[in-house]
Amino acid sequence: MNPVQSIDFAIARSSRETFNSVARSRRQTNLWIIGLALIALMLKLVIAFNSFGTNDVVTFYQFGKVLNEYGLEWTYRHSIYFNHPPLTAYYLRAIYQLDHQPFFRGNGLTFPFLLRLPGIIADLITVVALCWMTGQDRQFRLPTWALALFALSPVSIMVTGFHGNTDPVMVMFLVLASLFCLRGKSVWCGLFLALSCQIKIIPLLLLPIFFFFWLSRRRAVSFSLPFVFVCLVLWAEPLLRFPALFLKNVLSYGGFWGVWGITYWLRLTNLAMFRMETFFYDISPRESFVVTVLKLIIIAAVLMIAWRRRNLGERALFDSLAYAWIVFFVFAPGISAQYMVWLAPFVLVLSPVFYGWLAASSSLFLFFFYNVNAGLFPWYGVISDGRHGDWAPWSIWPWTTLILGMILLWKKAAAADHSLCLFSLQTLREP
Repeated sequence: MNPVQSIDFAIARSSRETFNSVARSRRQTNLWIIGLALIALMLKLVIAFNSFGTNDVVTFYQFGKVLNEYGLEWTYRHSIYFNHPPLTAYYLRAIYQLDHQPFFRGNGLTFPFLLRLPGIIADLITVVALCWMTGQDRQFRLPTWALALFALSPVSIMVTGFHGNTDPVMVMFLVLASLFCLRGKSVWCGLFLALSCQIKIIPLLLLPIFFFFWLSRRRAVSFSLPFVFVCLVLWAEPLLRFPALFLKNVLSYGGFWGVWGITYWLRLTNLAMFRMETFFYDISPRESFVVTVLKLIIIAAVLMIAWRRRNLGERALFDSLAYAWIVFFVFAPGISAQYMVWLAPFVLVLSPVFYGWLAASSSLFLFFFYNVNAGLFPWYGVISDGRHGDWAPWSIWPWTTLILGMILLWKKAAAADHSLCLFSLQTLREP
């Protein structure tokens, strides 16, 4: 072996050793993060076993009873509050039946616990998926502190362990759909995105981002077919028997007016037209106009993000989803407390520092939301009694954080585009 070959061999060996050392370090870090997620899982299980949750649990129990006795069509027809896809309805009916079995009830597996159990498991799967992502691709290397914060997130503990809703399951399916984009698996991406739409309908807002991502790679058909097939199969009952009821209840949901963001500030003006705190189906014509405008802004922004960023790399997909969620929460006419888990994993990947601030402000908001309605800590049950004036001001913290983050991210993106343009011009001028 000549000297040049010896040097090349030594460099290659050193590079392999360095790579293997980094890989081992990353695996050890991921194991620690998953360990923290398991601790969070145990904490959520303890909370779920020893608490009732919020009035969402009461509402879901009533839905389960009505679904069990009268069926899906009757429930859609007689309750505008029931705005969930059929898969959620089937699960509520199933756990309502299990709640009345002596074995389950005798072992503490009651309706409130069973309602929260899928979300508790989903949170662990989401953490494992993000750890896998950071171990597979250098573009997604996240700071250890940020992953640890996500694994032990107070927002997740309060929403998943205590609140009582299906939102964490939707987030898990959405994260898995995004990860399959990174791996170039269009069929699996379409499948998991469809499953997320079976838990909550809101992922349909993000469909253009996924569709144009695959369209730019000439794989839109292989993405769309499983997505459409799963949706048609799981929505078959309402689409074939009562499509108008299904579309009205599920797609027209708009949240609570006057407790979040722009509608909260409009209510604070004390103008008669914006003064009411009311649900989406009982608002005034002027309030309805504002809600419609805000929804159109959100839809237009998401379509613009989807189209303009369609040709960017796989890493940019997570950023696009984070941008879409940020726009949604800034302009949303109303949200519920448990929605704060929706954007967390995507903002984490977009900007760990921004995620840290958002987690802190969201934790404050949720703590005071539950504490005001529960009346004392530790909480056993929270029944919202309409005292929005006591906790709504705390929603300003995460909303303001999102606005500031949106502005700073926009400036950063604009500066990057400007630098890229200058570099391109300089390159063209060179002989």
